[in-house]
Order: sequence, then C-alpha cells, then structure tokens
Amino acid sequence: MTYQIWVVFTGKTDIWWLRFLKSGYRHCFVILNNGKQWMSIDPLAPFTDIEFYDHIQYDFDLPSWLREQGYEVIQASINKSHKHPAPFMLYTCVESVKRILGLHYWRIMTPWQLYRFLKRHS
Repeated sequence: MTYQIWVVFTGKTDIWWLRFLKSGYRHCFVILNNGKQWMSIDPLAPFTDIEFYDHIQYDFDLPSWLREQGYEVIQASINKSHKHPAPFMLYTCVESVKRILGLHYWRIMTPWQLYRFLKRHS
C-alpha cells in the first residue's frame, strides 16, 4: 500500500516536565493518507491514540489545515532498508515516531531534534 506521511509538532502538553523542552516542539505524532482516508498515530503518555478519519475526505489538505491551527507539519518518508533492530531507547513520542519512520539515530531524543533532522533530510 502506498501512502504519504507527515510528522506533526506541537507545544501543547499536559505533562509539566515537558515544558522544559523547546516551545512549539514538546510533542509529536504522525498523520498518514493512503489515498482513501486519513489516519493519525499519536503516542501519548498513557496510551497510543490511533484514529481513522472517515469523516474527512481523502483529498482534504489536512497538513495545511493543521499548519493553520498552529502546528508545525513536515512531510517525511519511511526507511524500510534496515536489517537490524532500532537501538534501545526510552519510549517517548519521538521514539515512537522514529520507529514509524524507520529512523535509527539514537541522538534524536526531543521533538526539536527530530524536526531539525527531518527538515535537513526532506
């Protein structure tokens, strides 16, 4: 199945200690479009929220709409070429997104670092 994927960054958080992270880059999640529908995978602290948006037309420009709402959105791609497991890391929103994208860079630990990496490699 072919689909497009974007990483969404936000400064909104209910976890007090995340306020020490860079403003605007305290949480991240992914949105995907498979040409038929939109979905999101949002790794939250208590659970991972997976949503299918049947009420949104597949051709709706969700990334642009999210940007209008104040989110930073960057298109990404998935690296499926790895033959070895990803390095052992704490489970965070960044680590979850890295696993989805197939990024095995242990030095990427914050949403800001992930954003900068994706910006350089997009």
